[in-house]
Amino acid sequence: MSSDFEGYEQDFAVLTAEITSKIARVPRLPPDEKKQMVANVEKQLEEAKELLEQMDLEVREIPPQSRGMYSNRMRSYKQEMGKLETDFKRSRIAYSDEVRNELLGDDGNSSENQRAHLLDNTERLERSSRRLEAGYQIAVETEQIGQEMLENLSHDREKIQRARERLRETDANLGKSSRILTGMLRRIIQNRILLVILGIIVVITILAAITFSVRRH
Repeated sequence: MSSDFEGYEQDFAVLTAEITSKIARVPRLPPDEKKQMVANVEKQLEEAKELLEQMDLEVREIPPQSRGMYSNRMRSYKQEMGKLETDFKRSRIAYSDEVRNELLGDDGNSSENQRAHLLDNTERLERSSRRLEAGYQIAVETEQIGQEMLENLSHDREKIQRARERLRETDANLGKSSRILTGMLRRIIQNRILLVILGIIVVITILAAITFSVRRH
């Protein structure tokens, strides 16, 4: 279950990094390309929202005792999504102001806007880099968790195999013990039968001797 969440998480990190990069490029593009880029960013923002919804559904399926960490990460991603939407709105407003200033010939304001855009672009690129690093770290942690799970499963399998071998040895020992007990019982029964036969023979012998002695007298 958590592997599905982490897969959505990595997709979200890559997608938001692309959106941030495109938002930073919007003010510098020609009008026709800007319209196309804006439409593209709007589409990717919708895809990011859908990923958040899928991640939210996955978190609801996680057992309550393990849900806290994922819930905190979801809050962070939702805040990041809101920041992206705000940056996108500012970028579109800045684009509208830039077009207006160009039409009015306001070079001073245009220079100020350009400097502000450069600062915003630098900040967005830094956020994108941090998100990519976070996505990579998550991938590394996921791989480590997977390796630990495989090692635990391997140890459990070895324990089960050893337990099965002990059961087989126990069954074999029980079988030997059963055969030994059966042989002992058989010998005991044979000895008792021999004793009974000997007793009968002794009694018959005694009776025969008494009979013979009486007849002689």
